[in-house]
Amino acid sequence: MSQPIALLYDDAHARGWQPFALTRPAGELRYGAFTARERLERLSGMRVAGHLAAAHLEGFQEPDGAPAIACTAIPAQPLLLLSSRAIIDWSERHALRKAVEDHAHGDAVARLLVGGEPCGLVGSASLALEICERLTDAAVPEPAAWDAVHDIEMRGVLLGHVWDLVAGSPEQTARDIEAEAPRTASRLPDGVHAIGDGLLVIEDGTRIEPGVVFDRGHGPIWLRRGVTVRAFSRVAGPTVIGDGTVIIGGLYEAVSIGPVCRMHGEIEETVVLGWSNKAHDGFLGHAYLGRWVNLGALTTNSDLKNNYGPVRVDLGAGELDTGIVKLGCFLGDHVKLGIGMMLNTGTVIGAGSMIYGSAMPPKRVPPFVWGTGDDWMSYRFDKFVDTARTVMARRDVELDAANEEVLRRAWQESMRRLEATA
Repeated sequence: MSQPIALLYDDAHARGWQPFALTRPAGELRYGAFTARERLERLSGMRVAGHLAAAHLEGFQEPDGAPAIACTAIPAQPLLLLSSRAIIDWSERHALRKAVEDHAHGDAVARLLVGGEPCGLVGSASLALEICERLTDAAVPEPAAWDAVHDIEMRGVLLGHVWDLVAGSPEQTARDIEAEAPRTASRLPDGVHAIGDGLLVIEDGTRIEPGVVFDRGHGPIWLRRGVTVRAFSRVAGPTVIGDGTVIIGGLYEAVSIGPVCRMHGEIEETVVLGWSNKAHDGFLGHAYLGRWVNLGALTTNSDLKNNYGPVRVDLGAGELDTGIVKLGCFLGDHVKLGIGMMLNTGTVIGAGSMIYGSAMPPKRVPPFVWGTGDDWMSYRFDKFVDTARTVMARRDVELDAANEEVLRRAWQESMRRLEATA
């Protein structure tokens, strides 16, 4: 009997989650303590076999992630297909696994609903074949249009806009830590202080220097394997710090920081996907950083307008009113910012861009450009990829041919858009 597999799919909403959707599937974005892929693997007990994403992402693969695959590559096995925007509550773990088991045989297809909105499918091996047959323009058929014989309502939330990844992350981080963090008994080193009554989880290999304060009064704190927290750091919950990350000093409140980062300064209600550096002073608030981002010394973003009004963002198709009063910046994968950079409220900088100088950039910077302020030019792909390869090698990560080709296709698409608007 074939074992069930799990897949995540990016619908039209998720494919609009710029500046990140250009270079990665939405299922590899962090919300709370986990990416959508990590969350589904923990809920379902299955390894996610792949992402059904935009065609230009086919071949995407990170060492710790799942590949972006074509629909025609779906194995003929019982299938759990879930929207990358769906955040299913941890209390539904048993119900989700039972739904997969109950629909692994026969031809019946069940739809999964969150908040009454269809966001997934479960069915036997025939479901995979039917998805391929109904494929249109490389997009997965929406579950709302599926001829399901049974609906299964799941508690949870279906994220709508890219800024939801910032606005809801602290509360989700608290829920994730309470549900999934290991309960390890750890004695705080001498000179380290914990205040408040919340949960503090310190995994193996973590090094904490004297002069560190953990404030658990507003939520739990989870330090994952190999984290280093240096002296003169204050970390307030709800916060998760990913494997191998170094906290160099400063103030941290309600942050979700992924693996292998270098962080310093004042960081508040911010998500850092991983493998990124902010190693110097400067403020980062209500922001979202992709992978391989580097912020120069004193880089600071605004997260509150002077009139205290809602923040507007431009994701590439004109400004949108987020309805959120506090919102910082969105920095795509491989963004590099020079020293002393100041970012306006709601700034969006596209993947692969390198911005420097004393002039504040506009609120939207296209992908793969370099320059100062709004005076930029296209970033030659060979120059960009040479830098990316060097940066990644410093963390012992290789930019392989498949991922280089994904970046090349993203660059080509960006150049076409720049030429169209010139």
